[in-house]
Amino acid sequence: MQLYAHAKINLYLDVTGRRPDGYHELVSLMCCIGIHDTVRFSFDVSDSAFGISVSCSNPEVPADHGNLAFLAAEAFFAETRLAVPGLAIEIEKRIPVGAGLGGGSSNAAAVLYGLNRYYHGPLSRDRLMELGRSLGADVPFFIFGAPAVATGIGEKLSAFYGLPCLPIVVIYPGRPLSTAAVYKKLNLALTKTEKINKKSTFKQGWTANISKQLFNVLEPAAMEFRPEIREAKEALLSCGADGALMSGSGSSVFGVFAKTSIAENAFFELSGRRRWRVFNTRLLT
Repeated sequence: MQLYAHAKINLYLDVTGRRPDGYHELVSLMCCIGIHDTVRFSFDVSDSAFGISVSCSNPEVPADHGNLAFLAAEAFFAETRLAVPGLAIEIEKRIPVGAGLGGGSSNAAAVLYGLNRYYHGPLSRDRLMELGRSLGADVPFFIFGAPAVATGIGEKLSAFYGLPCLPIVVIYPGRPLSTAAVYKKLNLALTKTEKINKKSTFKQGWTANISKQLFNVLEPAAMEFRPEIREAKEALLSCGADGALMSGSGSSVFGVFAKTSIAENAFFELSGRRRWRVFNTRLLT
């Protein structure tokens, strides 16, 4: 069995508070894009075969309990109490690691969804999303499978309708960024100012002039670690993007384009730059 595990971007991300357990409350509009990993499953149900193994084309990705795909498989079999077969999960990695594009969470969601389909649906989608939440805040979104407004710590999802399938160009500057480090830097800023400088309140139904309303409260903190984020934004805008923004906690930056032809020209112009990885894709609405 083979599944595509798509990346996501955050068109809007605001942190509204911090809970006593250390997690941050947020409001975010998330949408998948065409960049994807390929997750392949091989099953051996013979009596002598049992156990889970994970391999990945990117050597930076762990092949044990440090991999969310591995944990997702364990969680599925623990929840369903099905016999564990000889299960080999192979991940062909295209989504950059530590890029704010949700690659690890998407892989985990693909494993939960894929195993549930292989075993003829023992778990409801809601239960799969609950399992996903135990693995990571973004995993439920990928199981949800549609553009959504996320609240809480990211686990409360409401479908968002009306997003156009706009062309997107994504730049990965070549260096990952730690989510924990970015949030810590944001907390330092909060301590000093006691206020987040944010745009107008995000509302359902926001579809007009999308590129002009892009917002990510984590972006200034991330730029302190990776100045190339600002450089990537400026490059996208100079190549005709109507708007550009860092995704998640970085370090990837995306540009929103009005026309496919302009996005294609930007992709070709930016592809040869330094250590950047550049992707020409679109919103999956």
